Amino acid sequence: MTDTQQASSSSHSAQASQPISPELRRWVAEQMAAGHSNTALRQSMRDAGWMQDAIDAALGPAAVAAAPAPPAPAAGPAGPPTQEPGPPLEGAALYVDAGDRQVQVLLTMKHPRVVVFGDLLSDEECEGLIAGARERLARSLTVETKTGGEALNVDRTSDGMFFTRGESPLVQRVEERIARLLHWPVEFGEGLQILRYAPGAQYRPHYDYFDPAEPGTPTILRRGGQRLATLGIYLQEAGQGGGTTFPDVGLEVAPRRGTGVFFSYDRPDPSTRTLHGGAPVLAGEKWVATKWLREREFA
Repeated sequence: MTDTQQASSSSHSAQASQPISPELRRWVAEQMAAGHSNTALRQSMRDAGWMQDAIDAALGPAAVAAAPAPPAPAAGPAGPPTQEPGPPLEGAALYVDAGDRQVQVLLTMKHPRVVVFGDLLSDEECEGLIAGARERLARSLTVETKTGGEALNVDRTSDGMFFTRGESPLVQRVEERIARLLHWPVEFGEGLQILRYAPGAQYRPHYDYFDPAEPGTPTILRRGGQRLATLGIYLQEAGQGGGTTFPDVGLEVAPRRGTGVFFSYDRPDPSTRTLHGGAPVLAGEKWVATKWLREREFA
């Protein structure tokens, strides 16, 4: 990120009141125009010594007005984007409207923000996604935040592939259901990823957001901003093992077919307690569909 020193020098000269100067406004606008997220800018200003009230003032409505407007979301049942993705769970709802079906709420947790959904996909939909992905599988890669590219990672031993958005009627139907369920536009999501975990395969605990401190993160963020949430859907149950674990809170979700595990992270920081992993498959094969949701349109 460029010109952080400018923000730092402004803060040291105004520790008492920390006024928001025109120079700081320009710096914020330049960084947002370059693709840096609001979250990353907040962290940069905190690191430079700015107080929270000054950060809020600098990165509030004025910053949004100075930055290029994100593409307007497509009209549809999902509605406009809210502050962060997530289902409406007012009144301890037992079911959530996903457009073409009512989805069960099986578990909720506030910190980390986790929701487990039942019957999110039918057996036929699960089989259809597996069939469409099977011939296109390759060793799964992870996003490499040091370079902005992708690389093999010994912590991830699954095979996988990505569908492009709307690639088939089935993919489109599933994406529209997710958008309605989580109140987040289809265009603000990465393509649906399908993963197969053979016996012994796992994904060791990790975070899904992109670390702002890594040099490759600004390149990654240009494609749609920071990741805000993850939805994993079990397409096939392993004979044994393969649950989704949240080590910080001692939670493990069993991989039952058609069930979805949603969790969100309002900032790219371990304090969100969203460290998670895929436990080793001990028997059979586990198949999973993953949808990552971004700040703005993913291209």
